[in-house]
Amino acid sequence: MSRLRSIAAGALALGLVVSAAAAAAEPNPIAAALADASRPQKARDLDAARKPAEVLAFAGVKPGDKVADLMPGAGYYTLLFSDIVGARGHVYAVVPTEILKFGPRATEGVTALQADHKNVSLTSPPINAFATADKLDMVWTSWNYHDFHDPFMGPADLPKVNKAIFDALKPGGVYLIVDHAAQPGSGVRDTNTLHRIDIETVKAEVLAAGFVLDGASPLLANPDDAHTLNVFDGKIRGHTDTFVLKFRKPKA
Repeated sequence: MSRLRSIAAGALALGLVVSAAAAAAEPNPIAAALADASRPQKARDLDAARKPAEVLAFAGVKPGDKVADLMPGAGYYTLLFSDIVGARGHVYAVVPTEILKFGPRATEGVTALQADHKNVSLTSPPINAFATADKLDMVWTSWNYHDFHDPFMGPADLPKVNKAIFDALKPGGVYLIVDHAAQPGSGVRDTNTLHRIDIETVKAEVLAAGFVLDGASPLLANPDDAHTLNVFDGKIRGHTDTFVLKFRKPKA
């Protein structure tokens, strides 16, 4: 019996070694997405400031996920999501109807990548009627949440928008918001002028929809930003004090 136990233990140890080696050989999906040869150079040039590897890891996006990229712009994150979630996942690039008034540039970034990324769908509901065909693992919006408060977006009815996002997520799903920080206590005063929003206002609005705050990352913080310049000002553009908030829909 002792010899049999010894053989079994050896087989188990060998199995663990083989499993560990196989896991180590699997490429990191985020690293693989960042290395995608189809990523335009303009996107790669933004990587140093945006720290996508770290931010995506914090968000927790993974293969097989269904993700909505809300107001995707040129598709910087849409393409990354597509590669990360893979064939078993799906990416909804959600360009609200209100954005279509800006013409082809509102969607051309996404449509350009769809030919090589078949798991990306472009959808354009009104911002107050956010919805996707599938229940989602994540809703992501980067440097856009402040826009929801601006005249060109209606402005949006934020309680309705955040509740619609809550309803679109699976239990346990993540709502990830990246945006330019405004002066503490300023609320929505600077959304249409400096393109910034008070982090506490965002927290209050999202929590009111039923979410819980699952984490806040300092990855994109800049303590040297006085929060007084327009985010497009050359003195601060690309280096604003940016907050990253991770909300979660409760599982129960």
